[in-house]
Amino acid sequence: MERSSSAPLPMRDGVAPSRVFLPPGPWRTVLEYLESRYHHLPEGLLRRRLARGDIVDAAGRAQGVEEPYVANQWLWYYREVENEPIVPFDLPVLYADDHIVVVDKPHFLASTPAGRHVRETVLTRLRRDLSLPALSPIHRLDRETAGIMVLCAEPAHRGAYQTLFQRREVVKVYEAVAPWRGDLDFPHRHRSRMVDGYEFLMTEVAGEPNSETTVECIRVLEQGLALYRLHPTTGRKHQLRVHLSGLGMPIVHDELYPDLQPQRAADDFERPLQLLARSLSFTDPLSGRRHQFHSQRRLALASV
Repeated sequence: MERSSSAPLPMRDGVAPSRVFLPPGPWRTVLEYLESRYHHLPEGLLRRRLARGDIVDAAGRAQGVEEPYVANQWLWYYREVENEPIVPFDLPVLYADDHIVVVDKPHFLASTPAGRHVRETVLTRLRRDLSLPALSPIHRLDRETAGIMVLCAEPAHRGAYQTLFQRREVVKVYEAVAPWRGDLDFPHRHRSRMVDGYEFLMTEVAGEPNSETTVECIRVLEQGLALYRLHPTTGRKHQLRVHLSGLGMPIVHDELYPDLQPQRAADDFERPLQLLARSLSFTDPLSGRRHQFHSQRRLALASV
């Protein structure tokens, strides 16, 4: 599934249309191909969507249940998730100008549509509420992580902001609650080589380091925990979660590291990952203005 700006369908409630390519093959109808490709979808769903006229060709013509299969063309549709759970937390906009939008993301809200999250995402909510259909993320936060996230209002300017991250010219500071390690000297610099591991997880292996995080202890908490300040120099996937786990102090309520936990039927909003993107600062590549943004959120276990 892909999204395309040249689709014959407009954006709908902040959701951009997706598209699927029809390759050469033996299928008699569009339905036969879609059911073979998306066999994991609930039985009858694709038939119902075709019957409603939800899937269209490049000219915007609805495809029927008995539509003959024509290869080498694109079909467009709105991706939907049946019974998508509502994330009952607000998404404050901390700053907005002609180029960027800065928000204070809550835990459990995905940055962009993926998997079983389409409408309940930062991008969809903002496109809808701010009437900014071209809005796109400059960087992303894990769905489980809260805090500062920056998006670009105009596609033509996105590259300039992304270059800041690529050049490591953005200063990012996180906070996390994790087990206290009194045997470490703080600040502690952790460097390791991170590579793709099992499924979607990351793992640390021997070799030249490609990730670096400096860990400071802000204060020791009760029940053998501590509040840490994290300064990532690099931006590898799941870096902070992997690094603290590798130090023997996994972030509280982390269901991925050190051990992948069985997927829950529903999120437990009482157990958010204790990781927060506290602040982010950079010099705006277009205006030259120095930006510094701070999350107003607090980690629950750090305030008790």
